[in-house]
Amino acid sequence: MDRQRYDILDGLRGVAAIMVVIFHISEAFSYDPVEKVLNHGFLCVDFFFVLSGFVVAHAYQARMKSGRMTRWQFIKARLIRLQPMIVFATLLGALLFYLQESPVYPGIKDASLGYLMANVLASVCMLPIPPEWNVRANGEMLLLNIPQWSMFFEYIANILFCLFAFRLGRKGLVLLVAAFGLLLADSALTLNIFGNLPTEGYPLSLNAGWSGTLEHFYVGIARVGFAFFAGMLLYHLYQLPCMARLSQRCRGHFLVCSLLVIGMVCVPQIGGYKHPLYDGIFNLACVVLLFPFIVWLGAGGTLRSVASAKWCTYLGRISYPLYLVHYPIVYLFFGWIETHRHAPLAVIAWTCLAVVILSVALAHAAMVVWDEPIRQWLSKKWNK
Repeated sequence: MDRQRYDILDGLRGVAAIMVVIFHISEAFSYDPVEKVLNHGFLCVDFFFVLSGFVVAHAYQARMKSGRMTRWQFIKARLIRLQPMIVFATLLGALLFYLQESPVYPGIKDASLGYLMANVLASVCMLPIPPEWNVRANGEMLLLNIPQWSMFFEYIANILFCLFAFRLGRKGLVLLVAAFGLLLADSALTLNIFGNLPTEGYPLSLNAGWSGTLEHFYVGIARVGFAFFAGMLLYHLYQLPCMARLSQRCRGHFLVCSLLVIGMVCVPQIGGYKHPLYDGIFNLACVVLLFPFIVWLGAGGTLRSVASAKWCTYLGRISYPLYLVHYPIVYLFFGWIETHRHAPLAVIAWTCLAVVILSVALAHAAMVVWDEPIRQWLSKKWNK
């Protein structure tokens, strides 16, 4: 995969990160699983997992199979890539924690400093807390910054890659993807084959993984297991000349792929409370069919201008910081909107825009001042 193709995948990751921010802001206007303004933004996480599997296979698999990279070197490389922003996001969440006290999160005012410090440690070490320990009363597995739940599962996927998956060829990956595909279908369609899903209330489908309960852990494993290893398999298939040539014949890769991601997020809930299975089918189709297609199409694309390449590169650079820093600000927005629901529409719209701009600005600052310098320093220190 040449540099231009990698740039397009980077750009798509940035587009998806922006859509996650907008999706989370939109949740302030309706927490109802059917009536959400943007209903399917949570599926961007599955898209990230597919991208991650593709890129990890490209960057590390050949080196590990040949012995040029050891397991410990891989672990260090992934810690250097992922952990600095996790620490930053945790500290940001702790800094803003008491400011987030509001009618939405009344329990924060009674939280002790010791409780906060314990959650800082848990968050930095990626240790989920039981739902009953969360003073927000919404069951998040990591109190200070909810998007970190997906990094918990990303680490699990990386551990599985390091233990055995890097040795797998196409046939082995097909079997692994099929096994996780069964869990994914079970979760998305609420078949409850293994008895790990709730039997009452609106079904979780794939909008789960962020809480510390057994059912959320089950769905989270299904999501990352299928998507990550499907990304790996996609990378293997892309090495076939016919697959690469077919992808490269398409035009407008970045625009088409970006519109597909944005359109997916904007699709309203399908089926309502009466037929939740329809929405589960849509979720499953996105993860199994749409996201691998987008990654395959983006991998074969070429950017026609230097400016486009620079934009895609920048979107890729800022995507991870943006994903991790925006939610502590969104917590503040949830509290504000709860007491300003009757404010003029223009005021609400400008406030939403301000949250997006502030999130992007903070992500840029974190990238330039914290993430990239620390990763460079760690790379020099650990790779001597």
